[in-house]
Amino acid sequence: MKDSQKLTSLLSKREIEIIQLITKEYNNQDIATHLSISKRTVETHRKNIFKKTKIKSVVGLVILAIQNNLLS
Repeated sequence: MKDSQKLTSLLSKREIEIIQLITKEYNNQDIATHLSISKRTVETHRKNIFKKTKIKSVVGLVILAIQNNLLS
C-alpha cells in the first residue's frame, strides 16, 4: 500500500497520529498520555491499524509510514 491518499482514506486521523507516535518510539502508555486517552483505547487503535493495513509488525508499520510520508 503505497498510495498515501488511499492510506488516509483507510485510516482515521487518530490512527495516523498513533502511527506517527509509534515511529517516534512511543509505547502504548506514552501514546495514551500524549493524546489524553486510555491505554486500552491506544491498544484498540493499534489493533485496528494492523487489521486495516494487513501489516504484521511494528517494523512493517514504520516502513508503511515512511512510504506514505507520515513521519513528522
